[in-house]
Amino acid sequence: MNDGLILYVPGSVMILALLIKAPTLRRGWDQPLMRAVCTLLVVGCLVMFLAAPPTISAVNRFTGVVNFSAPLVYSALTAFSGSCIVLVLQWGGGPPAVVRRATRLTVAVFSAVTLLIVVLFAIGDAPVERLRDLDTYYANTPWLREMIVCYLLAHTVGSSTLTLLCWKWLLRVRPSLRPLRTGLALIVLGGALDLGYLVAKWAAVGARWAGRDWDGLSTYVAPPFASAAALMVGSGFIVPLVGGSAAWRDFSRYRRLHPLWKALRGFAASSVTTVPLTWWSPIGIRLIHRESVIDDGILALASWFDPAVRGAAHEAALGQGMCASRASVVADAAMLAAACRRREAAAAEAAAAGAGAEEEADQGLPEPYRLDSRPLAALAREFRTSPIVAAVRRDPAAL
Repeated sequence: MNDGLILYVPGSVMILALLIKAPTLRRGWDQPLMRAVCTLLVVGCLVMFLAAPPTISAVNRFTGVVNFSAPLVYSALTAFSGSCIVLVLQWGGGPPAVVRRATRLTVAVFSAVTLLIVVLFAIGDAPVERLRDLDTYYANTPWLREMIVCYLLAHTVGSSTLTLLCWKWLLRVRPSLRPLRTGLALIVLGGALDLGYLVAKWAAVGARWAGRDWDGLSTYVAPPFASAAALMVGSGFIVPLVGGSAAWRDFSRYRRLHPLWKALRGFAASSVTTVPLTWWSPIGIRLIHRESVIDDGILALASWFDPAVRGAAHEAALGQGMCASRASVVADAAMLAAACRRREAAAAEAAAAGAGAEEEADQGLPEPYRLDSRPLAALAREFRTSPIVAAVRRDPAAL
């Protein structure tokens, strides 16, 4: 079973990517690109599970044919390579008629190679079962040698084409499209790892042709490369799918608001009763709850805001070369940090004196804090990272 985990794990990642893509596939089955992505994931899953030694042994026993798994795995790997090229054609775009012809030609060629692999295995002679080193063990056997070359060539063409396309696309994608850039980078990394797999395989088979024994490259070096490559490619398809979803965007905002929520939740609790959340509450509800707690905390601190602190922080931010909009956010964060400190100090004095603290006159609350969560995300970032805010938090009179 341990021999299979190295391939079962990336296969499971590809299944996860397919499950995530399933709703989109159901809605957009008429889109060739969608079908190409899902075909690639399905075939990739099959390759990972069929190529694992425990599966190979089970298939051979079930069919009663020695090494029956060999053409099965090689055919699946060839289909995966063809799926890579079809995906490249769909991603590359162009005139629909040209793309359709190229796709049909690719499918025909790789289908022919798949059929050739089956025929070569049928006319060849492989009497000894090999679970891990069939490539090198039969590298000099007539017909089986040609079968091995066919699948290696097909895989080399398909993998290198997909990697090259994703690399070119990665260079053109805007930095703001972070999930897509991350996904493409993972696919390119997977392609580089797959190159290591192919180098090891070709070197081991070539050594057999030259009368040398480099079987360890194929048996022990190539499988980890294949597993890591499949894991990266599967993750590369998952990241853009998840990263571009509404749930992921809500989670990102929820995480970025944590500094403000942590600082203000105590003040909000003293002014209003919030509804507790259950552990299974969806992320959208959790985001609304966190924003509400922050807004309530800001409202509770409204009378502790000092415009002088805000003005000094604004001037300091402008003096550091910040644009006007960012300087305004830094100034608001500094005023809020000073209010938190003053409110905590007043509460401590009141607790020591045994009486409540006398509130100062309400100086109002800046409108953006109550109207939009996006300024809250920027406010949370500056509240956590700005040196100006850190200085005010240590000493409100520091500026």
